[in-house]
Amino acid sequence: MAHQQTVKIYPAKSEIDLEQLIQEDRVHGSLYTNDELFEQEMRQIFYGGWVFVGHDSEIPSAGDYQRRTIGREEVIMVRQKNGSIAVLSNRCAHRGNLMCINKSGKAKYLTCTYHGWVYGLDGKLLDVPYPGGFPKTKDGIGLKALRTAEYRGFVFATFSSTVGSLDEHLGKAKVLIDRACDMSPVGKIKLNAGWVKQRFGANWKMLPENDTDGYHVNYVHSSFARVIDSHYNDAAIATEESLVSQTKDWGDGHTELYFSPSYKKHMQWLGVKENRYPDYSRLMRERFGAEKADHILREGPPHAAIFPNLFLGEMNIVIFEPVSAHECIQWHTPMLLEGVPDEVNQRILRQSEAALGPSAFLLADDSIISERQQLAMRDRADWLDVSRGLNRDYIDENGVITGHVTDECTNRGFWRHYKKVMMAPAPEAEAAANAGCESAGACAT
Repeated sequence: MAHQQTVKIYPAKSEIDLEQLIQEDRVHGSLYTNDELFEQEMRQIFYGGWVFVGHDSEIPSAGDYQRRTIGREEVIMVRQKNGSIAVLSNRCAHRGNLMCINKSGKAKYLTCTYHGWVYGLDGKLLDVPYPGGFPKTKDGIGLKALRTAEYRGFVFATFSSTVGSLDEHLGKAKVLIDRACDMSPVGKIKLNAGWVKQRFGANWKMLPENDTDGYHVNYVHSSFARVIDSHYNDAAIATEESLVSQTKDWGDGHTELYFSPSYKKHMQWLGVKENRYPDYSRLMRERFGAEKADHILREGPPHAAIFPNLFLGEMNIVIFEPVSAHECIQWHTPMLLEGVPDEVNQRILRQSEAALGPSAFLLADDSIISERQQLAMRDRADWLDVSRGLNRDYIDENGVITGHVTDECTNRGFWRHYKKVMMAPAPEAEAAANAGCESAGACAT
C-alpha cells in the first residue's frame, strides 16, 4: 500500500485566548507583538477574507498588470482580453519562480524566466518548452486564480472559496467608497500618479487605528498646525466643547473620522475657496444637480479605513501591507479625479506630497509615534485602554455607532470585528494551507 504523508504547511489555529485579550474597554499590548498571532492573522484575515488589491484605472488595457502583495503572498492584478480583471498568484506552477518581476507592465502572455513556461492572462498554462519530457496534460495546471470582485473600480480579492461576497464584506461602508468616487463629476477616480512606500517598524494594526484616531492630532501634529492653516484646525485641533467632527464605526471593522461637520465652506477640504476652480464646481452641478453638488463640495471626501488594508485618506488612497508582527509597509498615492480640469488634480497632487510625501508633515509624525509604541511594548506588553467615549457613543440614523472626534469609537470598532474574524472557524483547507486555489480559474467568479 502506498505511503501517504500529510504535509502541514501552516500550524494549527492558535490557542491564544482572544476572548480575554480583547475586551470592550481595553486590549492587551501583546496583540501587536506576538509572532504566533501574526501567523493567525495571515490565515484568518489576509488569506481567509477580502483584501484590497488595487484600482481598475491602474490597468486600463488588456495585458496591463500590477504586482501586489496580499499578506505575504505575491499576486498579479491583470486586465483580461475581455476587459475583466483577474488576480493571480505570482508564482510559477512548475518550480515556484516569481513570474512578474517588474512592479507593473504590459504583456500578451505571462512567461516564467526560469524555464520558459508560458501562461495566458487568465493563468492557464499554454506552453512548456521541450514538451517531449512533459507528457502530462496542461489542463488543471496554471497560476492560481483568486476570487476577484470590484466595487466602483476598487479591486478586492480573496484566497477563500467559502467566505461571503464582497458586498457582504463592505456592508454599510460602500457609502464611503461612493463618497470618494463622487468627488469626480463622472463618478470615477484614477490612481496613475505612482505609489510611494514607507516602511514602519511597527505592527500593521497600528496604521488603521491611528488613521481614524482624532485624539492624537492636537499633539502628534502640533508642529503642522502651527505652520499651516489647514482644514484640520477646525476639524480636530480645538477645545473639546467646540469640536463637531465625529468618529464612526460603520461595522465589519470599517471606521471613519468624519470631518465634514466642521467644514463651513465648499472645498475647505482641499484648502481652497470654491472660486479657485469654477469649472470644477460647474461640472459637479451639471452632473449631480445644484443641491447634491453643493452637499458634495462641502462634505468632501471620506477619511476612513476599510478593513483590513485600505485607507481612504481624503484625496489619497493608502494600502497597509503586513510584513511581520513588528514591521509593515504603507503604500500611498494621490486620489486623482476623472473629468476635472488639470489644475484640480495638480492641487490634489501637491496636497498629497505635503501630507504623505517623503518630506511631508503628517506621515513622519505618525510613523515615529507607531514605532515608539512598538518599541515600548516589544517585551513586556500590558493592557491598553480604549474606553474613551464609551459613555457618549450613540447609534445614528444610519445605524452607525458614532462618537466625539476625540473618542475611541473607531478603535473599539476595529477590535470588535478583528476579534470576530480571528475567533471564527479556520478558513477552508485550500485557503489556509495553500493560500490559493487548486487550479487556475477554480475560484474565479
